[in-house]
Parts: sequence; C-alpha cells; structure tokens
Amino acid sequence: MVIKSAELETVCGITSTLPKNLLPEFAFSGKSNVGKSSLINALMLRKNLARTSGQPGKTQTINYFKVNNAFYCVDLPGYGYAKVSKEIKAKWGKMIEKYLKTSKVLQTVFLLIDIRHEPGENDKIMFDWINANGFSPVIICTKADKISRAQIQHHVSVIRKGLKASGDVKIIPFSAETKQGRDEIWAFMDEKIERFEDMAQVVISEDGQ
Repeated sequence: MVIKSAELETVCGITSTLPKNLLPEFAFSGKSNVGKSSLINALMLRKNLARTSGQPGKTQTINYFKVNNAFYCVDLPGYGYAKVSKEIKAKWGKMIEKYLKTSKVLQTVFLLIDIRHEPGENDKIMFDWINANGFSPVIICTKADKISRAQIQHHVSVIRKGLKASGDVKIIPFSAETKQGRDEIWAFMDEKIERFEDMAQVVISEDGQ
C-alpha cells in the first residue's frame, strides 16, 4: 500500500450523527493506551496524524481517517479506563455499539491487545461482541518490540487461548517502533478493498441491465 494522502475527515462525539460513507471502513478497537493512535500513525508513516497521548482515555470520539480517497480507518474510543466514570464508560460503549451496528461499509474490526498481557475482561467481551454481530475480528498484538522475538509466538498463543479464539482467527504481532506487522496488516486490508471494489462493480453492472 502506497499512502498518497491521509487526513482526519470526520470526528463524531456522543451526540453526533455518524456519516454514511460509501467507501470501505476498517475499525480499530482496543483498551485505552493499547496503541491505537500509534498503530494508525505507523500504518500511514505519519508521526501525528492520529494524536497519541500518555494519558489513557483521551480518545473520546470516533475519528474517521480518509486514506488515498479510497477507504477509511476508523479509530474507536478506547475502553476499560478505570478513572473514567461509569456514565462516560456507558456512553462510549453505546457509541461503539451504534457504529458497529449501523455502518454499511465496515469491512473488518481490528481488536488491539497488548502482547505482553493476557486479554482482560473487557477484551474478551469486545471479542465476543464483535463475533456476535457478524464480524470476524482480526487481533493485532501491539508493542511486540517490548518482548524478544523468541517470546512472540508464546504470547500470541496465550492471547488466543485467553480469548478462546479458534485457529481461523487472524492474529498479527505488531510494533509501531519497528513496523513489524505493518505489511501484513496492509496486505489483509488490500485484499478486503479489492473485494469491496469488485462487489461494487457487480452492483453497478446489475443496475445497468
């Protein structure tokens, strides 16, 4: 994937109306401070496209990044931040649920989990919820540079077991520092985009008959 353009196009808060995009969307979900913004920046080879912060829970909106005028990367609010009130947590949860249930062009939900830790209760709930709503989540194990390469497969196995994920669930170790996993993520997204475009052409052809 060659990145020719990337920009933050839409920011949606709790009371916002979600956009009805026509281009394919890829959503990124995960616990606060798991590295969603760092992942998006690394994918785009940008430093500050998505704002990073040492303060968990900073992302309180759904952020739509338009890439190459061809698709969207959608940064969902982080979950599981202990210092946020239950009321705010509930609102964030409703935002995420509303997005996942209403987007007509969502192709994949990437679930980010810190490779150094077993999945938490919120991670398990999110994984199960994504599956229950008809999506096949792709797990991205972030911060892979924080452990040795020899340990990676063991930690991946621990995460797969913790989520009770079948062998069909794709798990990608990733590092924003070394860019490990970046090409694999892009290859997966490229394939999804091609399928989306092929389906769109079929619809156009059928409408023209």
